[in-house]
Amino acid sequence: MARLRVLVAAAAVASMAFTVGWALPASAGTSPGGSAYSRPTWWQKFETVSAPGFRPLPSPGMAGSVSVGSNVDVSNEPGPQSETSIAINPANPKQIVAGSNEIDRLPMRGYFSSDGGKTWGAVDLPLPPPLNGSGTDFGSDPAVAWDTQGNVFYGYIVVFFNHGFNAITGTEMAVARSSDGGRTWTATFFNFNSGTGKFNDKPYIAVDTNPGSPFRDTVYAAWDNASLNNGKSSANDVILVSRSTDGGRTFSAPVAASGTGSGPRAVIGADPFVAPDGTLHVAWHDVIGNQIVEASSADGGQSFGPTHIIAPTQVPFDVAIPAQDVRGALVYPACGADTSTGPNRGNLYCSWMDQTPANGTDIFLSRSTDGGGTWSVPLRVNDDPTGVANDQFNQWLSVDPSDGSVNLSWNDTRNDPAHLSTDIFYARSTDGGLSFSKNVQVTTAPTNETCCGAQLHDQYGDYEGIAAMDGSVHPVWTDRRAAVASLNEEVFTATITVK
Repeated sequence: MARLRVLVAAAAVASMAFTVGWALPASAGTSPGGSAYSRPTWWQKFETVSAPGFRPLPSPGMAGSVSVGSNVDVSNEPGPQSETSIAINPANPKQIVAGSNEIDRLPMRGYFSSDGGKTWGAVDLPLPPPLNGSGTDFGSDPAVAWDTQGNVFYGYIVVFFNHGFNAITGTEMAVARSSDGGRTWTATFFNFNSGTGKFNDKPYIAVDTNPGSPFRDTVYAAWDNASLNNGKSSANDVILVSRSTDGGRTFSAPVAASGTGSGPRAVIGADPFVAPDGTLHVAWHDVIGNQIVEASSADGGQSFGPTHIIAPTQVPFDVAIPAQDVRGALVYPACGADTSTGPNRGNLYCSWMDQTPANGTDIFLSRSTDGGGTWSVPLRVNDDPTGVANDQFNQWLSVDPSDGSVNLSWNDTRNDPAHLSTDIFYARSTDGGLSFSKNVQVTTAPTNETCCGAQLHDQYGDYEGIAAMDGSVHPVWTDRRAAVASLNEEVFTATITVK
């Protein structure tokens, strides 16, 4: 099988790495059916905007959504969008904000709803001035979260390049804030790295919304700081965390959540989440160790304790499944904590995708009942038949703070014998992650990102999103169903009501 070919030829791939000019740590594995280090999603955007004759699509301005049956086209604009995030205001669950990448435009896109996700508006996120008068910059990698005061935060990276579009001149972190439900945004930019010797990638954010926490409303940003060679991530990665205690106006100097010892390191996919007592947890994928891991901070993100192993992985980085054969499906954790008053308060949950011998790729979940010190044996979440190479990928997780239920959604190829088209599926656990309900199909039409004018080098991007509160669940995803193919990839959502 194509997805297994590199596992049986790791030595050959390692030798080839030096021929094609990208770095491979000596102890790193290689991904089934893909390179050991895939290009970050923003690299494809750089290639798009740097192509000769490129002209950014005009801003669609304040756009509105279109309902498609029970699925809603949130972005509703020409040109492709992908890679999504979503969050619900804990003070007013009718207010929801989402975000996505724009592929043929420079800024990030933000989406807002004040009626529980029935209708949406959309705006651009701020970009800083270019590094010099003739250069330019773009945004990538969205993440959104609310505090308890009605403020919402949007994390992303900014990539700078020169006027000739032939050199990246730097990257920096960005966190924008909005006090009007996502209609207008003001950004803070920090942790600038020049060139590609070090670059900021895969950020995600969280806010401590626990009423009794000493760090209530602290905003946390976590990301990996990597080196780049010909567009591919390399060694010496570290997971960094910065915090803001003034509502996102300033951010602290970053500290390392992952180990900084000697030897090769490669990490990606940081996901911060906060326990009821205010303990900050950050999970990520240790590419060198082939494992999902976690570390915690009891002092509001100022320092971190030891790294704990959640589970080993078969896929070291990404896997070229049929539905995402060009980009590769990335392995990363999506986690959450039970902050409800229910019997499982304080439980921690992490989910991830991994390769299996006979089932294609599956979604797994592990839980911790001791603050992250130990984690349970992984539980398979998707319920399609075993022994069939269906693929599940791009999962995200949300714990409903009202009842502690664990909610997951993901891309799924079970409806297509060729495993090229995907639908969004959803599952829920109400017993503390010990079992999950029957999977529910969310999408009313499939998406195929492998042909017919799709954005092949970006495809779905690296992740999608889900948010749950008061029994109302809102997955968000990249959609290219036939009805909207003329608009290219769109951002879709749906409302799932559970009892």
